[in-house]
Formats: sequence, structure tokens, C-alpha cells
Amino acid sequence: MNNQAGKKPRSSLIPLKPAVADAVAFIAGLLLPLAFSPFDLFPLAILCPALLFLVWEAASPGRAAFRGFLFGLGMFGVGVSWVYVSLHYYGNMPAPLAGLAVFLFVAGLSIYPALVGWLQAKFLPNPGAWHFILAIPALWVLAEWTRGWFLTGFPWLHLGYSQVATPLAGYAAWLGVYGISFLCAVSAGLLAEGMRTPAKFFRRSFPLLLLIWLTGWIAGLIEWTQPVNQPLRVALVQGNISLDSKWQPGSRRVILDRYWSLSEQAPPSDLIVWPESAIPAYLDEIDTDYLEKLRGFSQTTKVDFLIGVMERESDKRHYYNAVISLGLLPGIYRKQHLVPFGEYPPLDPLFRWLMRNLQIPMSDFSAGAPDQPLLTAAGQSIGVSVCYEDAFGEEVIRTLPQASLLVNVSEDAWFGDSLASRQRLQMARMRALETGRPMLRAANTGPSAVIGHRGEILAISTQFQVQVLTAKVQPMQGATPYVIYGNWLAVILLALITVSTALSFHPFRIKPH
Repeated sequence: MNNQAGKKPRSSLIPLKPAVADAVAFIAGLLLPLAFSPFDLFPLAILCPALLFLVWEAASPGRAAFRGFLFGLGMFGVGVSWVYVSLHYYGNMPAPLAGLAVFLFVAGLSIYPALVGWLQAKFLPNPGAWHFILAIPALWVLAEWTRGWFLTGFPWLHLGYSQVATPLAGYAAWLGVYGISFLCAVSAGLLAEGMRTPAKFFRRSFPLLLLIWLTGWIAGLIEWTQPVNQPLRVALVQGNISLDSKWQPGSRRVILDRYWSLSEQAPPSDLIVWPESAIPAYLDEIDTDYLEKLRGFSQTTKVDFLIGVMERESDKRHYYNAVISLGLLPGIYRKQHLVPFGEYPPLDPLFRWLMRNLQIPMSDFSAGAPDQPLLTAAGQSIGVSVCYEDAFGEEVIRTLPQASLLVNVSEDAWFGDSLASRQRLQMARMRALETGRPMLRAANTGPSAVIGHRGEILAISTQFQVQVLTAKVQPMQGATPYVIYGNWLAVILLALITVSTALSFHPFRIKPH
């Protein structure tokens, strides 16, 4: 209990035994990933945190931290279970070691909700509705934001991503995913307060809930960006090459022939996109006749290519995960945000031994320069991202407002038939909402998708099939507030709420029940 001097202990509406309350926190965490794709049960992103907020009430800082940790074990244990697939099936890590690595990873991520639980009980113990409605939601999203950059960042399962198809998505162009996470957490707080005082729910909590969601719907009606030029005919080539065969020397010619054949047979297009590392070779190793054939096809049919390749400098000391443009204005983009362990050994040379034992192909890349020029293809300036770079909104907007189109190339075969690919598609939809730009997402095993500037899926491929996905997409120009201010507008707002609540300066503080 929080029996601090001069403060009354908080009372809980639901007098659960401590062990039962602990179980509620764990089960709520287990259910939360169902709010995200591919399940899309978005109300769980409000209900599950609300249950956690309730069992945090009247708990000591230590117990609140423990319940937050249990919530995290359930949430990340289910939501990022795909890490095991990457490590064991494609990273060649033995099953027991992969299981241990995933458990340690999940436990590390669970520290974030544990810390929120401890902080809200230790420093924000004021009872009453505002504890649920402002204090905990602000801390929750500040923890999400920290997790999004600390140790290179892991921005998975942010509450806001679950709301890409709800009225709360209307806030994306204003405050980005963290702003939506906050309003989702506020909604959870209002629900928790309503469960705590049911008699007052329709008089106090429900009108605020209605206001938040109605305002989001209205905000989503505002068009911050405008069409520029004519719609483009695009084709995303999904080669569906298994990782088991992709890096075998004898497979290269088969893969090259498949991508050429699929591109040649595609309907007339302005832009053809191949996925990440579509060609399993360094750029200087690719047959020059093959590249010339692509260039000739580009000139003849007036189509530009964006192709994921590996690239290395002439001294063969620096390697890059890159995208090249073939067409009227050739260029190259080198991936900047590398995946720890997957693309480079963190804390080198401490973990280099692990990278050697995992035998992950092409796992010692260098990062591209932060000031690379935008690629130009099909007459458009294009903001390119590789793999999970599109999970970081603050990095995607670096190419804006100059870029009129966003393109992401991915190798989702690393995740197998797990939750990751659909979760990543949901993140890509959020990037379109934040920036007011369409996004083309080309993935080797799919799903590849064409996403409109309002986050809607215009076309989507079938996963694990060879396919050419075609659609028309409208390039856009202009800047949303999120493009201008990035995450800082939401972060500063959350920090001010946290500080004012901690100091008990909130002018609308409601007295304890």
C-alpha cells in the first residue's frame, strides 16, 4: 500500500487477492497482441490496459512493477514470438539457445511496463480519476517513445498501431503514432475509471470518450496534402524466394530469370519495385549484360526500376544493404538504420563470435550516410526505406516534404508464417497516415501492398506466392503537422502532463472517492 505521509491510500473497487490481480495483469498482456494485425481486435488495446490500470490501483510500487512485468511477459511473449522463428529457423541458432534468447529479450522489453507501474505508484500516487486518465497514460507513452530509440529502438506493439482503421487514426497527421497511443491509453483510463465507479460512467467517462473519438474522426477529414502530377501505374514484384535457397550459389541465375520474367510480363507500368536484396549478389558481381537488359527494357517501355541489392565499396571493406534506381535518373540509397545482430554485431567485437556462429548471410553491413539524396523514379522524388526502417516515423519524415511517394522494400522471409509481416504492414499504414503520402511495400514473400495516403490498403498480394501486384497510386505533396514537428510535439505534451501531475498542479484534479 502507498501509505505515504499526508496522502490517503488508494482504494480498489475490485478487492482481488494479490495473486488473482497478478494473474489478471498477465492475462491482459497475453490478450493485447490480438488488438494488432493480423487479428485487428482493436478494442482490446483499450480493455487490456484498462485492466492493468485497475490492478495497479492501491498496489505498492514493488507490486505494481511486478504486475507491469507480468503484463509485459504476456504482451511481448505473444506479440514478438516471431523472433524465435528468425533466430532458430533462419538464423541457425539451436532451439534451446533460441528459446533462451527470446525469453531474455521478452523479459528485457517487459521492464518498460514494469517501470511505468513502479513510477506511477511511487511518484504519482494521487488517487482519483486523473490518475487513470492522464498520469498513467502519459507515463505509458513516454515508455513507448523511449523503447522506440533506446539501444537503437524496438517500436513494436505501440498501442497507436492498433488504431489505423479507427477514428483515432485521424490524429496521426497531427501527433503521429505516439499521440494516438496516448489517446488510446486515455480511453483505457476512462474505461478503468468507469469500471471503478460504474454509477458515474455515463455521466463523466463516456462523454469524454465520445469527445476523443469524435474529434479524431473530424480531424481525419482534414486533407493536409494535395495530389501532384498524374497517378502512377506501379508493379511490385514478389519473387517468393525461400531463404533456404536464396543464398545458394546455384540459385542466382534462377532468381535473376524469375525477376526478369515477372517484370517483362507485368502490365504497362511507370514504376516496378523489387524487394530487399532481390538479387542475392553484390552489385559489382551482377552480370553487366543483365543490367544492360534491364536498362534497355526501361528505355523501351518508359518504366523505371527500384531494386533491392547488396553493394560494397571498391576496397571491399564496407558493405551496404541498398536500393538502386534504374531508369532516366539512376541513383542509390544505402540503408541507415541497421538491425542489431541481423545486419551488424552490436558492441563489436564482443558479439562478433555470436554472429559467426549464427552464420546469418550478409550480416556485417555498414550504415549509409544520413544526408543521402532522394532517389528519383517515374518522375517522382521517392522516400525509400529498407526493411524495418519504416517502423520509425521520425526517420521516414527525413525525406519530407520533398518526397511525393514512399517506398519500402523488405525481406519478410526471415519471419516465416508468423505475426511479424502483418504487424509490419500495419506500421507501414501508420507511416502513410502520418505523412499524407502513399506507400509501396514490396516484400519477397509478402504481403506486398499499395497503401493510399490515408492509410487505406489499395492492393495487397497473397503471402508466399509468386505474384506481381499492380495498382494505380496518386503522388502527394505538402506537409502534415507531424512532418513538420515529428514526435516532439507529442513527447513535450506528455512530459508536461507527467510533471504537472507529479507536482499535483493539475487545475482539474478530482478529489479521491
